Amino acid sequence: MAKKKKVTLKLDHVSKSFAKIENDEVTHALNEIDLTMESGEFISLVGPSGCGKSTILRLVAGLIAPTTGKVTVDGKEIVEPSPERGMVFQKPTLFPWLTVKDNIAFSLKMQGKLRGNEEKVETMLKVIGLENFRDDYPGQLSGGMAQRVALVRSLINEPDILLLDEPLGALDAFTRMNMQDEILKIWQEKGQLAIMVTHDVDEAIYMGTRVIVMDANPGRVVANIKISEKYPRDRSSETFVRYRNEILNRLHFGGNRAD
Repeated sequence: MAKKKKVTLKLDHVSKSFAKIENDEVTHALNEIDLTMESGEFISLVGPSGCGKSTILRLVAGLIAPTTGKVTVDGKEIVEPSPERGMVFQKPTLFPWLTVKDNIAFSLKMQGKLRGNEEKVETMLKVIGLENFRDDYPGQLSGGMAQRVALVRSLINEPDILLLDEPLGALDAFTRMNMQDEILKIWQEKGQLAIMVTHDVDEAIYMGTRVIVMDANPGRVVANIKISEKYPRDRSSETFVRYRNEILNRLHFGGNRAD
């Protein structure tokens, strides 16, 4: 596989608020987020529910716009979705009228890229272990199987920026660990920028080159931790445990921790 082009993603003083029409309340999802991320990084976002992790992904995807500040790729402001920024949601969003194989191939077909890339579809079916389910429909799959299809449907596009919103949460432990390794393998081969939201601290450390710890009310960054361990990582190593303790302390104390 060819390496992806180098991109730089910036969130510059980004804040996002949501208004509740029924009671005129305003929720401050994000407050003054400043982050710079580049190709070749795997960014893990962790933090309590409501801290704005998924909001960051939706801003980068172009699904919503910031209230204040800018989100840019190579200096160009993001104003709409693009196939160069692929997103995998918490729940599978498959077309129920298409088979597993056709769901995976759908975006390639829409971009006129399917001819000559049929082998990639077959490879992705093998990656997720569903080659024997190629002609099944989403309604015939378990939740975990459907999520695997949704994941590789985004991976097959080879986007410059891969956005992962807890994509492995519905999988059993064994499949989850296998998919972690498959995602890392593709990311390493492509050299793209990956940003993943997860509630699993071990997963964040195992996969991330950086772990960004967030706190809520309003959503903000409280720690930006570089993970210097080489891949593949040993979850029981002294260094891994040290990272785990540091991140758990940050999550427990939030922005009130004294260094």
